[in-house]
Amino acid sequence: MLGIGLMLLGGVLMTVNNAILKWLTVGYPPGQIIFIRGVFIWLPIAFFIARSGGLLSIRITRVHMHFLWAGCMVFSAFVYIIGLRYLPLADVTAIGFSTPLFVTALATFLLGEIVGWRRWSAVVVGFLGILVIAKPTGDVATIAVLFPLGSAFWTAIREILTRRMVTTESSNAILATSTAGVMIAGLCTAPFGWQMPTGQDFALMVCAGLFSGFGHYFMIEAFRYSEVVIVSPFRYITILWAIGLGYLAWGDLPDKFVVAGILLVVASGLYILHREIVVGRQRRKALSR
Repeated sequence: MLGIGLMLLGGVLMTVNNAILKWLTVGYPPGQIIFIRGVFIWLPIAFFIARSGGLLSIRITRVHMHFLWAGCMVFSAFVYIIGLRYLPLADVTAIGFSTPLFVTALATFLLGEIVGWRRWSAVVVGFLGILVIAKPTGDVATIAVLFPLGSAFWTAIREILTRRMVTTESSNAILATSTAGVMIAGLCTAPFGWQMPTGQDFALMVCAGLFSGFGHYFMIEAFRYSEVVIVSPFRYITILWAIGLGYLAWGDLPDKFVVAGILLVVASGLYILHREIVVGRQRRKALSR
């Protein structure tokens, strides 16, 4: 139960963070939002480092992998925030669920994993769901779908890199270097139209940093207390928070096409998770013989 509670709490914090970012995109460029938010993400990071034994917990072994991971984080963060500016919060959240689809598709080429026809079918169905959400018509909203979809792609690359890094690199080290990378990238955009934030907006940026840092932490901790098969499905409940916040803040409600697309994407992600668990069990049985 603790793992489920942590996942739900983390999902709430991350969804509120995304809603704040969407609110801020009206008056501030993505780079400025990312930089100021990143400054205050360091508060949770400092807490994690202190909790894990100090600076030794951020020792770096494979520097090049950290650069790659941070680069993926930069691209993912920028295009995600741009997507939030043009699309309803629920749409962006749902399209973000396509990350497992990209991971499954890319694992074949980047990790040499064997992906069976069942998971490939789920990938196809999931991307059909994205098309249903987008309702391809060539208008601005359809084109804007490419931003959260691009964010999901770079997040998938990041997750694949994580599989290679976790054997030698700590979570604290990965989080610290990626946050620093995103902050530097955001700061580089300063000459291109930063605005002096109002007191209220600055407070929102601070809250976004805290919610993002602790949200990620709670979602990671959820897997420490419960099995993946139990905790992961609750990640998709964030779509309910996104729909609720989107309605309260902007009056957005998903139409029948978006609802149908969300169901296809979520069902595909859950089925991929199911098949990965089944295949993992089969491999363990084969090795134990």
